[in-house]
Amino acid sequence: MAIIEIKTIIQAEINMCFDLARNIDFHKDSLAHSNEKAVAGKTSGVIALGESVTWEATHFGVKQQLTSKITAFKRPYYFVDEMISGAFKSFKHEHIFEVQTDEQSKKSYTLMTDVFEFESPLGILGKFVNFLFLKRYMKNLLTTRNAYLKTAAEKLAI
Repeated sequence: MAIIEIKTIIQAEINMCFDLARNIDFHKDSLAHSNEKAVAGKTSGVIALGESVTWEATHFGVKQQLTSKITAFKRPYYFVDEMISGAFKSFKHEHIFEVQTDEQSKKSYTLMTDVFEFESPLGILGKFVNFLFLKRYMKNLLTTRNAYLKTAAEKLAI
């Protein structure tokens, strides 16, 4: 199983960051380069505990569908989405939000941490694919999404 952890400092209020991270429409906009769209389940608005969404997107030149469900939720600090069906053997994506204070300026900010655990199908071949490019590809995808969220939240916070 591969694990990716990304920490993002956002100069915005925790509730705003939490809600943007759960917003289906925002998610579509943040990954427009892959033509990602919600095609079943919760297809618009803010997703909540027990709800699922089926995404359709093009990755590696192949149109794919993936369904995930919100399996844990503690507003505004934590939620988890897990794959129900899709290209991975499994995945679990933890979204963690904490209020932090800058020691020098005494200003508070939100620390958003993504922990993305995934397992590729195809056993040894899948592990080789992870090593060659999939882990890096997924990290870049998450980093792109987080940068988009950071920019949007900080603009809204002004």
